[in-house]
Amino acid sequence: MSEDLEKLLARLELLLPPAPAPTDWSASIALRWRKTSGWNARGWLQPVRHVHRMRLADLQGIGPQIARVEQNTRQFLEDRPANNVLLTGARGTGKSSIVKGLLNKYHKQGLRLIEVEKNDLVDLPAITDLVAGRPERFLVFCDDLTFHGAEDGYIALKVALDGSISTTSDNLLIYATSNRRHLMPEYMAENLETKYVGDEIHPGETVEEKISLSERFGLWVSFYPFDQDEYLEIVAHWLKTLGCGPKEAAAAREEALQWSLQRGSRSGRVAYQFARDWAGKHAGKK
Repeated sequence: MSEDLEKLLARLELLLPPAPAPTDWSASIALRWRKTSGWNARGWLQPVRHVHRMRLADLQGIGPQIARVEQNTRQFLEDRPANNVLLTGARGTGKSSIVKGLLNKYHKQGLRLIEVEKNDLVDLPAITDLVAGRPERFLVFCDDLTFHGAEDGYIALKVALDGSISTTSDNLLIYATSNRRHLMPEYMAENLETKYVGDEIHPGETVEEKISLSERFGLWVSFYPFDQDEYLEIVAHWLKTLGCGPKEAAAAREEALQWSLQRGSRSGRVAYQFARDWAGKHAGKK
């Protein structure tokens, strides 16, 4: 019987995906969490070969937000108390670019980035175990994070932030970006649950549940849409970076405004996209 069982187990091993290779910590300053598919899914950290080298100096119009997140990150690098960070607000205003810029600026001091998809947040304990004891300092980065209910990732993130007998390692923080302050859709019907006790307002259970995740981030940083002058300043900055002179930047002003109207947004992302388009057509022409 034992011989037959051993043969069966040997056959099963052939069907299993191979064990992931050990993480090459020196291959990159950024890594992605990857998983095999199937019932016996395994996760591993994959080095990012081409890291986006964003400079904090190129992020215009969000100086106060950069200062807050950078200060928190320096505290983390210096092994001082620091918070998990939630960056929320208008799209295209530089939320994820700040995180990339911090990695670019501080990777020589040991900062590393681990990008994790929302559906893989359930693997946060495994990621924590992998980096615990490493000399580097890791930011687990979740970009454009939104939940639509009590998903597995939602519950896992709540537990990881503050709610379990275990905790993340001292060399790991979670930085997340979202267009929603409370990370979940908010509906008018939820306001009907609000109760008034004297002069006090008591939100309903649904609202309280939604707030309970976002409030576990120790640091909230909010971003707002740019006005027209701020948008044009960002356009001028990127045009200069891309090799255009002051006269070219002035000539691009009207087209930049038309571009923003077509996109329905005056964000830093839209300004950057316009500058690339315009510089590609006009820069260096005589």
